[in-house]
Amino acid sequence: MEIFSQSFLLIFVLLNPFIMSVYLLTLIKEVPFGQFARIMARAGLISFCVFFLFAWLGEVIFDDVLQIRFLAFMIFGGITFLIIGIRLILGIGPPISSVNPHSTEIAGAIAMPFIVGPGTISASVIAGTQLGLIMSSLAIAVGLVCALGSIILFKKIHDFVQTRKERYVERYVEIAGRITALFTGSFAVDMILKGIERWIAVI
Repeated sequence: MEIFSQSFLLIFVLLNPFIMSVYLLTLIKEVPFGQFARIMARAGLISFCVFFLFAWLGEVIFDDVLQIRFLAFMIFGGITFLIIGIRLILGIGPPISSVNPHSTEIAGAIAMPFIVGPGTISASVIAGTQLGLIMSSLAIAVGLVCALGSIILFKKIHDFVQTRKERYVERYVEIAGRITALFTGSFAVDMILKGIERWIAVI
């Protein structure tokens, strides 16, 4: 049960609904609540299918299909997160382009790269190895539901507050971006170190 909780929390932390709400702010502002909820649900379903595949096949998909070592993927993912964290903490523009609310493939654009990324894929592989397919799939599903549900709740709060206290919304975006950057950068360094430690252990 402890490993299940750790896997679920890792997925939730990696998805980070606070920082995702910053990335999706244009969509949150311009799309009606009902449509926004449906878009997030479709994005979650697409993402779960990808995570399920990696949890099922594990490191085999890297070694035999992609012809790269899983450890290399972990380290690269850590470097990617580190760059995002540094850009956020220094305020050097958005690290990822915002979603176009008029796109015909909004759900897919949210799923990749906002939900499906090096960190969440690595977490899915590790969860599948430690928990097995059924329990890891459940942990991933719970993490996705909690994270995306939090974003939908933020959309509801935003719609209520926007017409009354717009300046508070803008202040939240700034503060949330800076605070979550600390956790993003810290996790990035930890991810790189874990990849290096596992690499040293196998040589």
